[in-house]
Amino acid sequence: MCGRKSLTKSEKRIIEELLVDEWQVEDYSPSYNIAPTQNSLVMIQKKGSNIIKDMKWGLIPKWSQDESSGSKMINARFETITTKASFKNLVYQNRCVILCDGYYEWKQDGINKSPYFIQKKDRSLMLFAGLWTLWQSSSDYVFTYTILTTNPQKDIAHIHNRMPVILNKPKMEMWINLNNDYFEIKDELVYFEHELDHHQVSNFVNSPNNNSRKCIAPFKMPVNLNLFDNN
Repeated sequence: MCGRKSLTKSEKRIIEELLVDEWQVEDYSPSYNIAPTQNSLVMIQKKGSNIIKDMKWGLIPKWSQDESSGSKMINARFETITTKASFKNLVYQNRCVILCDGYYEWKQDGINKSPYFIQKKDRSLMLFAGLWTLWQSSSDYVFTYTILTTNPQKDIAHIHNRMPVILNKPKMEMWINLNNDYFEIKDELVYFEHELDHHQVSNFVNSPNNNSRKCIAPFKMPVNLNLFDNN
C-alpha cells in the first residue's frame, strides 16, 4: 500500500519534467510528509492538455454522504477496480496521475514497524496511477483521489506485500489519455521496469506534523556506549 509520500520538487521543475500545460494550483508548498486527507498534486488530462490540480488524498464516491469515508479509500487494488462500485466507472472517465518523489512504507518487525523511504534511482518524479472524483458536500465541491496498488517488485517485497502502480513517462501518457481503452492497456501498466532505491528512516516521519528533510534521512542505529565501558 502507500500511506505517506513526499513531493519536494519546485513548481518549475514539475512543469518542465511533465510538460504541464495548465497549473491550476494557487498555493503549492513542497512537503516531505504528505498524509492521507491532506491535499497534494495530481495530474489529469482534458482535450490533450496535461493539467495539475490540488486534490484531497482519499477518494470520496459521488454517492457518499460522509466526507470521512475518504480516509478509508487512500488506496485501491488495481486487480479489482473494475468490480468495486466506488471505482469501476472511474476507470473509464476519471483516471489521473499522482505526483511524488518518494513514498514511505512500514515494515513489520515482530511487534514493531520500521518506516522505509522508497524512491527512483535517478531521483526524478515518481508517478502513481490513480482515480479521482469531484465530491459535493453540503456547501462545497471537493476533488479527491486514490492511489492504485499492485504486487511489489522483488527488490522491495521484503518491506511490504503491496506497492503503488508506478508509471514511467510513456505509461503515464497511456494511462491518463482517456481515449485509450482500459482493458487494452491495463496489463502493460502494472510492472515498473527499474529497481527502486530504499532505506530505513527514523520514526520521526510517523507524525504527519513533522515535515522536514529529517523525514527522509537514513536511520542511524544509536551507539550503545556501554559496549565501550571498561568498568
